[in-house]
Amino acid sequence: MQPLVLILCTGNSCRSHLAEGILRAAVGDLIKVASAGSRPAGYVHPKSIAVMKEIGIDISGHTSKHLEEFLNRPVDTVITVCGNADQACPIFPGQLNRFHWGFDDPAHATGTEEVVLKEFRRVRDQIRLVFEAYAAGLKRGTSLMTNLEAPASV
Repeated sequence: MQPLVLILCTGNSCRSHLAEGILRAAVGDLIKVASAGSRPAGYVHPKSIAVMKEIGIDISGHTSKHLEEFLNRPVDTVITVCGNADQACPIFPGQLNRFHWGFDDPAHATGTEEVVLKEFRRVRDQIRLVFEAYAAGLKRGTSLMTNLEAPASV
């Protein structure tokens, strides 16, 4: 069974979906990836969907979920991407790891359409750097474990 990485933020409309889409694309089927919120907005922000499409990742099928949906499921790793979610985060069954990587909320950006989109892109790119590096570490760790488990050649 693949380990589950759960990405949390307050509203589960922007940052957690950006991170979920990027991590899923970067890590493939090595792990399961999901996102949720402590106070879900009930939708995925259209600008999150748009800026992810720009980098070839489709999150249009994502839904906003409450973290309680995961309390009865084994969650290997919890990653919070905003301070409020970090403070409200419960311990999940089977949880081995917990990380907090905070990012600005692009939904709070104001100004022209282009200024707001620029903020969504900036946050997306920050999240991409962190979560692609995390994915690379997961792949490297899996590769090392596979090599350790392989029988020695004669």
